[in-house]
Amino acid sequence: MKRIGFRGYIAIVVGILIIAVGILYFFNVNRVTLTTSKKTSGVQLTQSTPGQYQTVIKNGRYLVSAARGITSTSETNSLDVKNFESSLLDLAKTHFKTSSYIFQEGQYLSSSTVSSLLERKSSSNSDGLNPEDNGKTDSSRNPIYVQTLTEQDFMTKDGDDLKLAGMVIGVAMNTQDEYQKEQYGATYTQNISDADRIAYGKKIAPEIIKKVREQKGVDSDTPIVIAMYANSKTDSLAPGNFYAESTSSSGTDLKEWTSINQKSIVLPKESTDTSSLGSEANTSFANFKNDVSNFFPNIAGATAVANFKSGTLSSMKVTVTTQFYSQTEIESFATYVSQSALKYLPTNVPIRIIIKAANEMQAILIRNSGDKTFTTTILD
Repeated sequence: MKRIGFRGYIAIVVGILIIAVGILYFFNVNRVTLTTSKKTSGVQLTQSTPGQYQTVIKNGRYLVSAARGITSTSETNSLDVKNFESSLLDLAKTHFKTSSYIFQEGQYLSSSTVSSLLERKSSSNSDGLNPEDNGKTDSSRNPIYVQTLTEQDFMTKDGDDLKLAGMVIGVAMNTQDEYQKEQYGATYTQNISDADRIAYGKKIAPEIIKKVREQKGVDSDTPIVIAMYANSKTDSLAPGNFYAESTSSSGTDLKEWTSINQKSIVLPKESTDTSSLGSEANTSFANFKNDVSNFFPNIAGATAVANFKSGTLSSMKVTVTTQFYSQTEIESFATYVSQSALKYLPTNVPIRIIIKAANEMQAILIRNSGDKTFTTTILD
């Protein structure tokens, strides 16, 4: 029997250490995984945050919508892209509590299904939600009423699985339709009256519910909330808003429609706008704008989008455009803007202020509801 030399002993010790470290690493990784993730049948959930939904992660990645990208490419005003989906999620919270449900991006309506729904009805597409083309090119033409739609799913835990417990479908309706009389020709605009838009939305809502319930995994009694959104005009500086909602408890039946009182307006208001909505906010913003304009000589403009719910201001987003020549100018101006905003702009509502030069963002100031100061971020 051969004797093991010194080098042999060293090799054995090193091998044992490697094995020991590997075992410790294995148990440590598994322990961390089990304590930091919440696994449910092959999926994970993000950590819970007060007032926000837990969301679904699959294979280590966020579970994106099956019809991802359609809203962003179909909406003509970029402001509607964000407002449509974020406002829909806010609306969903009134039906599905964040403490009881898990949010999942829409998984039942595929991209091809949504695309078919958004097209005109025709001999080759019976699913089209928009009316058939009547061949007219004037105000008597059948416009495109439905611009886009999106699905949001709300899940509950069922043992080790996730179970679909409810859905919210947002439908973006046009207030105007842009079209061409000939390919590559001039673009024309056809306005759609509120009455026509509302009536057409109610008409096609059961068709949407029917199509959703046809999808595998959606039961006949899954609660489905459908919410109608009025798009803004293409050149509007304010986004559109949700104006009505209804719920289907089973089949394609819908409960009575409920009005949603939301409105976004641009400040300063135009002289032709004689409505009382936002008058107080408009005055306070005018004082803010004058104050910062007097402080800094190169102000190119300042505007705000004020959001209202049931006639009450709910949030404000301010954009100040100017030209800076040094980092100290940006920092000094941002400090002054935060002081002026505290003095003149409405209190107790979330306010976000963006300071930019041309298309380059210079600083962001954020004050959440109840905060007494702004959090300022200077961008290099």
